[in-house]
Amino acid sequence: MAMSLMGCSGTAPRTNAPKASESASASDSASPSASAEPTAGALTEPGADRRLGETATVEWTPKEGVDGKISITVDKLESTSYKQTFSGWKLDEATLARAPYFVRATIENDGDTDLGGYDAPLWGLDDEGNLVEAAAFKEPFKPCAVKTLPKPFAPGASVDACLVMLVPDQGKLIGVSFRPYEEFDPITWQGDLTPYAAPKPSGSPSRSATP
Repeated sequence: MAMSLMGCSGTAPRTNAPKASESASASDSASPSASAEPTAGALTEPGADRRLGETATVEWTPKEGVDGKISITVDKLESTSYKQTFSGWKLDEATLARAPYFVRATIENDGDTDLGGYDAPLWGLDDEGNLVEAAAFKEPFKPCAVKTLPKPFAPGASVDACLVMLVPDQGKLIGVSFRPYEEFDPITWQGDLTPYAAPKPSGSPSRSATP
């Protein structure tokens, strides 16, 4: 049975998050002095630039009364296609007008608060300087499955997260931004795109069935 995509961009609620339609130009980034890798446990200054594979440690309040601290490492930006990774999904014309990308990141809970059940606080950044919110799905999406932090996500826990970014007008994903509220000077990761490659099956290959 074909499944439908729920929400391409800007549909999943995030407390204090900016609207996905607003622009986040490259000029918002801080000076190079803000880009130095922080010492372990230290907070990364707003406006810092990061390369893929580098870590930022940030305070994060996903909802009122929930104050957390997480370390985010954006590991990879992957280009893909609907034909390659959305087989069996029913997609409308508005979705097909967007270009699909995957963002793979490692998120660790460095604070004292359980953060389970909240969406990973990352936004895509396209080549026009616009923010793109991660897509939400009605059913599990195996090629890029972990957008929401698991329950529980206790202090010291770590998860390999993946977010689907559908860039409007067949645009190009050039980076990822942590921007928990509109006035925050975003922390941004940028780097080269990697073509998506399906994971190889684990274990010994099964024997072929005879007719």
